Amino acid sequence: MALFRRTSQPAVAVTTRRTAKDLRLGETGTICCLEDPEMALKLLEMGCIPGVKVRLSGRAPLGDPLMLVLGDQEYTLSVRASEAATIMLKE
Repeated sequence: MALFRRTSQPAVAVTTRRTAKDLRLGETGTICCLEDPEMALKLLEMGCIPGVKVRLSGRAPLGDPLMLVLGDQEYTLSVRASEAATIMLKE
């Protein structure tokens, strides 16, 4: 299982992937990888580990920050929209 997504592929082969930022209220997804290597350590420490289910449980009135619920233990995490955009979800 890859932790980081490689971005050096040609633009023609790029497909649209969903991120935690793209989730609708109440929708769930499973984390597949983290896009930004610099932010990955911070997100891993907060529980954003590949294979963990994530659910969007709320958004601030202006759309930032997002409230995510991680895993089966209902761990709640608040992240900026820019951080949520680096959490890639499985299709």
